[in-house]
Amino acid sequence: MIECHHWKRDREKTAMLDVTIHNNRIHIGERFSVSFQRTLRIPDDGNVYPLPPGLGAFPIHSVSDYWDRVPPSWQSPNSYFISMYQREALWLGFDGAMWKPNAVKIAIGKVNAISGQAWDEALQAQPQNYIVCPHQPWLDGINAGRNSTRQFVAMPLGLGVTVEAQVSGVEEFGGIQILVYEPKPERFPDQPPPEPNLESRGLALSLPIGAEMGLGAGGQMSQKIYLDAFGVDTWDLANCGSIAVYIVNSEQYRELTDLEPLPTPITAQAYTQYGFPWFALYDEEQGDVPAAEPLSRVKPIREQESEQGAIDQEEESIDISESQVQKLYPPSNHPEN
Repeated sequence: MIECHHWKRDREKTAMLDVTIHNNRIHIGERFSVSFQRTLRIPDDGNVYPLPPGLGAFPIHSVSDYWDRVPPSWQSPNSYFISMYQREALWLGFDGAMWKPNAVKIAIGKVNAISGQAWDEALQAQPQNYIVCPHQPWLDGINAGRNSTRQFVAMPLGLGVTVEAQVSGVEEFGGIQILVYEPKPERFPDQPPPEPNLESRGLALSLPIGAEMGLGAGGQMSQKIYLDAFGVDTWDLANCGSIAVYIVNSEQYRELTDLEPLPTPITAQAYTQYGFPWFALYDEEQGDVPAAEPLSRVKPIREQESEQGAIDQEEESIDISESQVQKLYPPSNHPEN
């Protein structure tokens, strides 16, 4: 796991943020938290789709509770794991404080999901390699530029289809890595003002029952990765916290925990057929982080499988009516009540 700036060289000058789990959210520091939301896998058919809903959070387990069962490479502080089915999709849901935001770096298989660069501790503005939360309420996939992302989709390590394999040339880490920085002192208030409730993208549904992994690139959806309005000098590199979240398949999950994994989600086609909502944001005035050159070369899972002759049938496109797309205000643009 990546450790915070100067932690190894100068421990007494580095403030490590506390990390805890509560209600299937990992809390890093006093204000920031992240959940890993189950969602619908959208087709990779050349169309750009609205944001799919959250179908509930993946249960999160602490590696320290299963120390005698997990691989030795997992045995480091602030390590966790979730279970996903092959080809299942997820998005990351962030919570934080508008009055005192955080800078957040995110990697999949130690490849930066925003810039495509190798995972490190540095924050940089050109190209921007981090997001600001909660101004960025969600992240559904790797930065595809042009106001879009390519969906995070779970795939086994070793097949060469993950983003990690395509960008770095190896598949050895998998999972998700997150690094959270506090702002420098006196940049923001120390006490919260009154704040309106934020609108939710979650959805309560009754779903039908129906190897360690990394994340590949799935279908394309409309989502901006916002530019940092505060500037990279706002963030305190000596005051941070980090986590590693590993992904296991259903069989490995049973072996590790003696629990049954969640049932697979309903299909995007069935979801749309029954008229459930998709989501978009009122964020027209927000800038977007440009496409990252390393990530622009990443081939979607479907394209790679097609080249290998492994696709049996065409993916069915989804016809989503405008009435099914609910527009939400992002935290930075939420109207005053």
